[in-house]
Amino acid sequence: MNEPAHPITIYVDADACPVKAEVYRVAERHGVRVVVVSNSFITIPMHARVERVVVGAGMDEADNWIAERAVRGDVVVTSDVPLAARCVKAGADVLGPTGQAFSEAAIGMTLATRNLMDGLRSAGQITGGPRPFAQKDRSAFLGALDNALVRLKRAGFAAS
Repeated sequence: MNEPAHPITIYVDADACPVKAEVYRVAERHGVRVVVVSNSFITIPMHARVERVVVGAGMDEADNWIAERAVRGDVVVTSDVPLAARCVKAGADVLGPTGQAFSEAAIGMTLATRNLMDGLRSAGQITGGPRPFAQKDRSAFLGALDNALVRLKRAGFAAS
């Protein structure tokens, strides 16, 4: 007898995530579980498939919690490149808030670029940050999350 398919879970690295409302909306439409992980209390919708996890305030506590649980068939939403690398390595689909998919083929270069830019900022060579989050980013994220969930369902992973 076949084992039941792994239920899809969306893990949200929530402390600075600008697309939490979009995650809730897409997850509801697909009937999948959402786990919102943060270092402090964050308000979430009152829904059986949405869970809040508040971890300790230490460095990378939320990242570690997510990375220890995310597996193939899950989706992780984060802008944290080192966390994305860990989750991609575990087989999870990883999306940034702008809809950028972190892939196994590109994560090494993305991580190297992040480290280079961090070094240049520390040395005072670059003083600007990323461009402001825009409506087109929100739209791209909605499409990317919907596509990821459809693909996972077609691959045999189940809704919650």
